Amino acid sequence: MTAIEFNHQLVNLEKNLERFAYSLTSNQEDARDLVQETFLKALTYREQFTDQSNLKAWTFTILKNTFINNYRKAVKQNTTFDNTKDLYFLNKAGESAESKPEGNISLEEINKKVEELEDEFKTPFKMHTSGYKYKEIAEEMDLNIGTVKSRIFFSRKKLMKALEDYNPIKQ
Repeated sequence: MTAIEFNHQLVNLEKNLERFAYSLTSNQEDARDLVQETFLKALTYREQFTDQSNLKAWTFTILKNTFINNYRKAVKQNTTFDNTKDLYFLNKAGESAESKPEGNISLEEINKKVEELEDEFKTPFKMHTSGYKYKEIAEEMDLNIGTVKSRIFFSRKKLMKALEDYNPIKQ
């Protein structure tokens, strides 16, 4: 396929790409930006497209992957890092369940039940809730990743069963 044919077929997909982009973004301007970015990538990587392939599917895949990558980037950018002593700003922002009296009771009750778990379940569960990835826990505890996942799963099940009668909303 020549560059002119490729460009012509790509331009013919614009309306379909805009509809798909709008279904992902729910915003007309963001959809247009996404389509433009898709066009740029399609033109940049035109050599990677094979003539026997489906151009429509190829460009839709580029659009979808671009949307996903942009979303992940936006989530990372919205992550707040607090470098103050004792994480003052993170602890100060908004009113959480922990700042309410019934939140303290529920947190204490949950922590008590977590501490009652057997060590083989408690350790991976606490590491996971502290932000460790499954792989990091597996390496730290010298376990298979599947074992770590199942122990965390069973810890959750045990905690839900132990706390099923406890509902802070009823209080």
